[in-house]
Amino acid sequence: MRLHYDVSGGEFLRAGEASSSLKKVLKQLGVSSDVIRKIAIAMYEAEINMVIHANGGVVDVDIDSEAVRIKLEDTGPGIPDIALAMTEGYSTASDEVRDLGFGAGMGLPNMKKNADFLNVMSEVGKGTTVEIKVNL
Repeated sequence: MRLHYDVSGGEFLRAGEASSSLKKVLKQLGVSSDVIRKIAIAMYEAEINMVIHANGGVVDVDIDSEAVRIKLEDTGPGIPDIALAMTEGYSTASDEVRDLGFGAGMGLPNMKKNADFLNVMSEVGKGTTVEIKVNL
């Protein structure tokens, strides 16, 4: 099964709609709640990063009998130092974003904790691609 979502940048009221929609689909498919939780956390963190930092992007999800594979792509500013961005607590979020309760610097670390595979590719000035795989 293949799903596609468009994520709008800066629209905090809509942030999480894609991950919520995927969660519903996975429940309908009978995926265990523990696996759904991991997928929902990892995808939400990636999705909110697109809303905060990248003016949105697109999400493609492939579901088969072995895994859920999520690919998120944006054309935002890119991540200059991925290793640093993977550090818990590191954040480049603005004060405005922090005042909304986001930008704690846990996005990429939470993705890594909840994914069986995580790949982050980024080019400054061009954008970022995040690949997440969670085994079923």
